[in-house]
Amino acid sequence: MSDKAEKIGLVISNKMQKSIVVAVEWHVRHGLYGKTKRRTSTFMVHDEQNVARPGDTVEIVETRPMSRRKRWALKKVVRQAAVV
Repeated sequence: MSDKAEKIGLVISNKMQKSIVVAVEWHVRHGLYGKTKRRTSTFMVHDEQNVARPGDTVEIVETRPMSRRKRWALKKVVRQAAVV
């Protein structure tokens, strides 16, 4: 079992070379009232083959720092976005 963190998220942007931006959604409960809210975190992800497209659901894994903001790498494309 890997000790690296893994997340599943949605590709927002692929306008860079070998990089994508992935949004990961998570839920947090209010301490007093218990209502759940959706929170979104964005991650810069290294995509060596430029395979991910906006709208794709991808699995990312934590890796060594590739640049100032890029600390995640693309593991696999879970589901491709529908082609319009």
